Amino acid sequence: MKGKSKVLRIYIGSYDKINHKPLYEVIVMEAKKYGMAGATVYRGVLSYGANSVIHSVKIWELSADLPVIIEIIDDKEKVKKFIKQIEKYFEDEKFGGLIMTFDVDVIVYNPHKNGKEAR
Repeated sequence: MKGKSKVLRIYIGSYDKINHKPLYEVIVMEAKKYGMAGATVYRGVLSYGANSVIHSVKIWELSADLPVIIEIIDDKEKVKKFIKQIEKYFEDEKFGGLIMTFDVDVIVYNPHKNGKEAR
């Protein structure tokens, strides 16, 4: 994969679950099964979204519904098709979130040299 590509960025909460599995894990595993070029999950420390509720990490809180960002990259058509695969998760009213895409130029995309993925 080189040149013009598309990034799919998904914003959700860390408490969002499907069948007791984190939604971010379900989406990344779905991306792997679908053959997407790559996926990464980032956890934030402070956010708010459509409901204007602040989500944050505070020392005195036992747990917090932290913001999570999932980034998936591949070519434009594959990303468009994958969005249709995962939209079902956001049709249920209990999950909020934001799905967006943007264009990128891939400069380097190489596997590990030893042929194995890191863990």
